[in-house]
Amino acid sequence: MKNIIVVTGGAGFVGSNLIEFFLKKTNFKIISIDNYSSGKSKNHIKSKRIKYLAGNTINISKILEKYKRKINSLFHFGEFARIFQSFKYFSECFDSNSIGSKEVFKFCLDNKIKLIYSATSASIGNKGNDKNLSPYAFTKSKNIELLNNLKIWFGFKFEIIYFYNVYGKRQIDSGEMATVIGIFESQFLSKKPLTIVKPGTQTRRFTHIDDTIKTCYDAWKSNKCIQYSISNKKEYSIKEVAKMFKSKIVYLPPRRGERYASALTKTTFNNRIIKKFGKISLKDYITSFIKEKKKNMKIASSLKSLKKRDLNSKLVKRRGRVYIINKKNPKFKARQK
Repeated sequence: MKNIIVVTGGAGFVGSNLIEFFLKKTNFKIISIDNYSSGKSKNHIKSKRIKYLAGNTINISKILEKYKRKINSLFHFGEFARIFQSFKYFSECFDSNSIGSKEVFKFCLDNKIKLIYSATSASIGNKGNDKNLSPYAFTKSKNIELLNNLKIWFGFKFEIIYFYNVYGKRQIDSGEMATVIGIFESQFLSKKPLTIVKPGTQTRRFTHIDDTIKTCYDAWKSNKCIQYSISNKKEYSIKEVAKMFKSKIVYLPPRRGERYASALTKTTFNNRIIKKFGKISLKDYITSFIKEKKKNMKIASSLKSLKKRDLNSKLVKRRGRVYIINKKNPKFKARQK
């Protein structure tokens, strides 16, 4: 019985959200493969139905040898996924996106496993010419070309979903692999100026993680072996997004490989792309984020002030709420409502 779903990059931003969704929506067991270059153990979802394996996709056949006859589908989200950084870390990008992904495709083909592949809008912009802007876009574009040939040559079955600037729960908010929204949120909380790569007029179709994951699930469930894109109808410039945070803005020098617009396309390599649009608004998300954080800051400030009344008091956090406890004077206590 094929009762296992495999997710490469399962400890990452998108992969962990997909796993969480599948645990709620299905009865499948799940195996995550991650090399933890950007994935984190803190993203692990607690469940007896999931197994986390550390490793690189180059070794996927060896890693999954004893499970291969029980695998129903494989979501391949474990690739190098940043444009500018792909120049600096070209070898890592090539090893992951070209060599590693080739091994994933071959493993699925050899074992008759359905593949769901995360493509990128970075490879289809400017009438397809953006695919040559960076090592990242190039390798992702070549993988689409390879998959389409595998379909022609061997009848390989797969779904492809084009992602557009995904943001939301568990997004990376620090380090070289951080997302735009993650960086802005972190800078806002630290009361630092928001940094924008010049010119700031470059536009993106920011798409919430919940909308992205739902499209991945629907594509897997429909099992039509076609290609999809999931984006948002509303397009924002990076400067417009930064202004939503009502913070000071500073500009960084232009970067190599930078795209100046998000592109929607109807076809790629002569295959039709079914366009899906998310329901969650970036503006609403940011407004809600700021409101919630300011509320928490106000509560924390009030509790800290209360704590100073008795030096034996301690601030603790339990199940998402902040409490003041005092072992020497149990009646002296407070909690966040």
